[in-house]
Amino acid sequence: MPHESRLRDALALVAPGTALRDGLQRVLRGRTGGLVVIGGGKGIEHLANGGFTLDVPFTATALRELAKMDGAIIVAENGERIVRAAVHLVPDPTLPTDEIGTRHRTADRVSRQSGVPVISVSQSMHTIALYVDGTRYLLEDPAQILGRANQALDTLERYRSRLDEVSGALFALEIENLATVRDVAVVVQRMEMVRRIASELDQVVVELGSEGRLIALQLNELVAGLSQERELLVRDFQAGRRKGPDKVLAAFNELADVAELGIIADILGLGSSSDALEQLTAPRGYRMLARIPRLPESITDRLIAHFGTLPPLLEASIDDLMQVEGVGESRARSVRDGLSRLAESTLLERYV
Repeated sequence: MPHESRLRDALALVAPGTALRDGLQRVLRGRTGGLVVIGGGKGIEHLANGGFTLDVPFTATALRELAKMDGAIIVAENGERIVRAAVHLVPDPTLPTDEIGTRHRTADRVSRQSGVPVISVSQSMHTIALYVDGTRYLLEDPAQILGRANQALDTLERYRSRLDEVSGALFALEIENLATVRDVAVVVQRMEMVRRIASELDQVVVELGSEGRLIALQLNELVAGLSQERELLVRDFQAGRRKGPDKVLAAFNELADVAELGIIADILGLGSSSDALEQLTAPRGYRMLARIPRLPESITDRLIAHFGTLPPLLEASIDDLMQVEGVGESRARSVRDGLSRLAESTLLERYV
């Protein structure tokens, strides 16, 4: 499982509203400190000495009382049972760590060596730190997380509004056959900005647990359809198509900086020079045809294979459309009317 997935799973277990988070908060308020290992198995067995086996249902009060003793507490992977208590953890002392305190150094090294999440409750600093694969994640107060979430939502709304603007402008330019590589790269850039802030906000929602339901609803509304839009845009403009859309999208995901339009255009196979960015380019028509109701994907593929790009498709008559396999008069009329309505409405929105 990737590190990001393990971190999300661990954050979900300790999110506000969970029994484990309640227990950790009780330990924090009690100022005893504590060390909690989430999950046992072979990864932790050879690092754990002593203590005693409990194997009882998890409760917040039990965690609080057990934390008064020396040693770590091991809870089940799903956080529903307390497996052992008063355990002495002995990780490899040569493992590198930036932590200073004994409890934190142990948590960091056990996390690195065993691959399981470890939580350290600091008595002196009054903090709760989660360690996953050696990464330290400080658990914040829900009010602080909610503040960050609302700021991120505001940013996401602005990004989404700008994306809708440039996407609408690209549609209008496509209909007039005036779209340039730069116009396409700007839309991809905006899509990546929306996707990245949404990804960060998604993790904040996980941190919030039961407190993040409203944020989650707003997030889902703002990113609705984005994945499909990204894929269709790549299918519309990817040159050569030697690489599938998935590989192109993966390359966008790995970009450290989306500010360079030339790099975005190069990933699409459209060139990266200043001159290349100003070249006209025509879409295949996937995004336009996706807006026509009840049009099967197989028919979309045949239409694009037959006409090649969007301009000939927009100019095609009903008879021309009927030459495509599987397109009868009724469907041809539906496609013709749908494309005409989309073209008219897009140009009206842009110029009126």
